[in-house]
Amino acid sequence: MNGLINTNIENNERGLLPYPIIFAANKGEPDAMKIVVQHYGSYMTSLSMRRLRDERGNTYWGIDEDIRDRLQSKLMQSVLAFKL
Repeated sequence: MNGLINTNIENNERGLLPYPIIFAANKGEPDAMKIVVQHYGSYMTSLSMRRLRDERGNTYWGIDEDIRDRLQSKLMQSVLAFKL
């Protein structure tokens, strides 16, 4: 199934997830859920960027791992709860 899924994602010109992947993720298929999470990974990373401070007081932009983990959990919960 994994080879078919990758082909479907690569061939989709609009960047949308194919329905069979969404359906499989909704039914709890781990490989399909992994594809959904990877599809939205960069978006969740951009949403979790924060101005952070190191131990010397220097400010820098970095990923707040707690926020990214929460976004990922919420995405997975939403996919599983969605009524198809």
